[in-house]
Amino acid sequence: MSDKKATSYPKEKINILFLENISDVAVQYFHKSGYTNVKKMNGAISKTDLIRAIKDVHILGIRSKTSIDADVLLAAKKLQAVGCFCIGVNQVNLKEATSSGVAVFNAPYSNTRSVAELVIGASIMLVRNVLDKNKAAHEGAWQKDASGSHELRGKILGIIGYGNIGSQLSVLAEALGMKVIFYDVETKLPLGNASSCKSLKELLQQSDVVSLHVPELASTKNLINKNNLPFFRKGAVLVNYARGEVVDLKALKKFLLKGHLSGAAIDVFPNEPEKNGDKFSCVLQNVPNVILTPHIGGSTMEAQRNIGEDVSIKLFNYLERGTSTGSHTIPALALPAQEGAHRILHIHKNVPGVLSQVNTLLSKHKINIVGQYLKTNDAIGYVVLDVEDTLSTTAIELLKSIKETIKVRMLY
Repeated sequence: MSDKKATSYPKEKINILFLENISDVAVQYFHKSGYTNVKKMNGAISKTDLIRAIKDVHILGIRSKTSIDADVLLAAKKLQAVGCFCIGVNQVNLKEATSSGVAVFNAPYSNTRSVAELVIGASIMLVRNVLDKNKAAHEGAWQKDASGSHELRGKILGIIGYGNIGSQLSVLAEALGMKVIFYDVETKLPLGNASSCKSLKELLQQSDVVSLHVPELASTKNLINKNNLPFFRKGAVLVNYARGEVVDLKALKKFLLKGHLSGAAIDVFPNEPEKNGDKFSCVLQNVPNVILTPHIGGSTMEAQRNIGEDVSIKLFNYLERGTSTGSHTIPALALPAQEGAHRILHIHKNVPGVLSQVNTLLSKHKINIVGQYLKTNDAIGYVVLDVEDTLSTTAIELLKSIKETIKVRMLY
């Protein structure tokens, strides 16, 4: 399809807003594609400011600090899609976004390597007691000894959550000579020589290093707590690069101070500062052999570039082609181009009879449908119609008149 037909809406009138210092790769991608109204802000903004700013925005890009709730979506009259330039989408009210007909995309795989590498690095620092020796050296004390210092080779790594990051960590750990076991609530195919455990308790009892890679759900809140911390091997270390609510930090501190666990690396916290420079407080501060990092597990230049490219491509394909593959809210459709026709996107409540209404209305007005695609989820239906270009304006108005309509957009 020729570039001039990529979209019927003037590109200079499409407003794109990127918050939270999203990679310049995303800005450049849209600029190169002819979109001139691309605004980038280095930090998150307040909910009040976001509601004020979003009313004319068509594409919104965020990371983990910006919350997209019902109030924000209500104000976003022109919003077509939200790009979460990160792994998760828990900062977006997906139910409200679905009912509003707003596509939500993310990058679930783009920073897996960055996180996995840092877990390995933190694990080496912890089992070698490097932190305490580093602190002593900075304070002028020389502590050259091997007491309590170990290699990772031959140790058992227990991975809780064998998804994208957990499975990649599994491969890296085996390359270092570790034995890998994992526990997941879903059946997962092991990679390499990894083996699954039947229960969390079984994993904790066997592991020298325990690494968490689970989503933030009601079922994972305080997954590691005072009741199962006693199951850890004496001298084991814990790494949490998943979500802040997964570990009860007060309980963990008690088990660290009494020596049951020999160390921990924590990158995510129940309460995190809004921006760089803000005061940070944690109960694990100044506990020996504990690494505290400011949610940087996926923060590498390579990861941010990959995320910028991945999410930008998804947003662009939805904006210009109607392709919804990878969306958490709009049913997935990947569409071939259709020459000699106008493409219309129709998002509606998923109730019986809507498609019949669409076809009856267009047929009654003698509008020929050249191509039609439909996909539904529990809440909404997504219909893509290719119609004769001479009658496309009439078709738009007819589709808007259907009671169950949420959004109608002329693509080209």
